[in-house]
Amino acid sequence: MVDVFDEVEEQLRSERYKSLAFKVLPWIGGLLVIALVAALAVWGYQHFRAQAAAEASEKYAQAIEAFNGGKRDDAIRLWGEVAQGKSKAYKSLALQHLGGLKLADNKTADAVKLFDEAAEAAPNDILGDVARLKSAFALLDTAPYKDLEARLTPLTKEGRPYRAEAREALAFAKLMAGDTAGARSDFAVIGLMADAGQDARQRAEAAKQLIDSGAAKAVPATVKAALALPPPIQLPPGAAVPAAPQQPATGAQ
Repeated sequence: MVDVFDEVEEQLRSERYKSLAFKVLPWIGGLLVIALVAALAVWGYQHFRAQAAAEASEKYAQAIEAFNGGKRDDAIRLWGEVAQGKSKAYKSLALQHLGGLKLADNKTADAVKLFDEAAEAAPNDILGDVARLKSAFALLDTAPYKDLEARLTPLTKEGRPYRAEAREALAFAKLMAGDTAGARSDFAVIGLMADAGQDARQRAEAAKQLIDSGAAKAVPATVKAALALPPPIQLPPGAAVPAAPQQPATGAQ
């Protein structure tokens, strides 16, 4: 009799397991499908990024080669195409190259716009802060100190990759604004920074000596006067330099 009850209980237990399995299996199957789709999406995204980076890398290298070969227009076209691509790193680099060309053409506003776009596109501070520094240096001679301070101060924080360079740029901005005491303080800090290069320390020491001698007060006026001068006359190859006009002798009739 006991065997009969055990058999019945076993059958009931089996039926409960089957019923539970029919209820749970669809959920498990759905979760597996979701996991598979998510895995495929991650793989597809990584593959897309790798492919985009490879294409951008090749085109970026072609632009460098074209520029080094004297084909400036081709280089600009290729960097422009890279800047429209999906690779953030190469987009930032391409925009910085284009900004550098604008700066070489004395188109500072256009250069700063491109540098700012490069900083925005950069995937990390290593690329982004380089672009931000380039913007600040491009504006160093013309922008108000407050604008330069707003650009440079965040770059001087602990952990930023180019904080020594940003501190140096901020010191020169203060010097240009006539704040010799603030500039000297920043140069003194640079001399003590462990992550400042030897060249930066030497420049900081030279700047401190210039400030202490009193000669630094003339720096802003000298730079502004130089910027106000007309550009030099560009003579065609082989042209003779025009002679200065003859002045009449004193007392000549």
